[in-house]
Amino acid sequence: MTTLLTTRDIGAIVAAKGLAACLGTLVSYLEEDFARWGEFDKSARVANHSKDGVIELMPISDASLYSFKYVNGHPKNTRAGLPTVMAFGLLADVDTGRPELLSELTLTTAMRTAATSVMVARRLARPDSRVMAVIGNGAQSEFQALAFHLLMGISEVRLFDVDPRATAKLVANLDAAAPSLKITVCASTAEAVRGADIVTTVTADKTNATIITPDMLQPGQHINGVGGDCPGKTELHADVLRAGAVFVEYEPQSRIEGDLQQMPADFAVTEFWRVLAGEAPGRVSVDQVTVFDSVGFALEDFSALRLLRDLAVELGLGRTIDLVPELADPKNLFGALRMPAVTGLPETLRVAMAL
Repeated sequence: MTTLLTTRDIGAIVAAKGLAACLGTLVSYLEEDFARWGEFDKSARVANHSKDGVIELMPISDASLYSFKYVNGHPKNTRAGLPTVMAFGLLADVDTGRPELLSELTLTTAMRTAATSVMVARRLARPDSRVMAVIGNGAQSEFQALAFHLLMGISEVRLFDVDPRATAKLVANLDAAAPSLKITVCASTAEAVRGADIVTTVTADKTNATIITPDMLQPGQHINGVGGDCPGKTELHADVLRAGAVFVEYEPQSRIEGDLQQMPADFAVTEFWRVLAGEAPGRVSVDQVTVFDSVGFALEDFSALRLLRDLAVELGLGRTIDLVPELADPKNLFGALRMPAVTGLPETLRVAMAL
């Protein structure tokens, strides 16, 4: 049998553990998996692009577990009352291929993205960072702001979005969730970035945008570029990448999807796992500008699914479903179609099921 976790189960986990503990534990799981980077069978995600969006599959495995995530990105969805991003994922046993966990990953993706940002910023941002700009105040902005506030001591967020309703939504949610966090609403990206130690860009439009330009940069800033995550979608001017040290998750994927897609093939970047392994430096000086060109990688979902599996067991959450048939004779798959008699069905369906 397979354990199913729904959005209600994820809400129950956060209610039981608290958001700070969930994010903090997720950072630990991410660090554990990134530290054993070489043990994973990795590939760039498989993407099907359309005019208004993208649908992707993100697979990865180690010697014991296999995971994949289904995820979309459709910026126009909000006009139809749908989230821009929707996702679910699966965790399976490598030895048998048996699916162990099927879970929602829409809420979880937002948390794992924020946790990944924190994991990286702990090595790349200045330790005394206290002010963060958040450019793009949509569905993922609360997760980013709260993760940095709860786990890195950010005490002020400076906000800007071209849609003032998105900013108002973010302000209301942050006021309720983190009353001690200072919130400054700004009139432009440049105003928000001014004085920020960390700049997080998390915009949704599928376009080659230049949200951050080199004239906005200040010595010592860390740029957490989250929104550029598919071909034809960028947030950072190419000269922003040239101005600092650039770190990525999985270089073959980032070259296709990230802000890095603007750069020549020989432009030097560092895969972040090498920093954790001590093979490459993180921040090397107080004045250095660092850039995390984050596109989201399958290993992050693997870590998140591992954590969900463990918390579901600990808290007794989820329900079992017969996603694959349970067979007395594994060679008699056809026998699974011979279902027991069911009352109350239309005569034609009842007869068909009895055949």
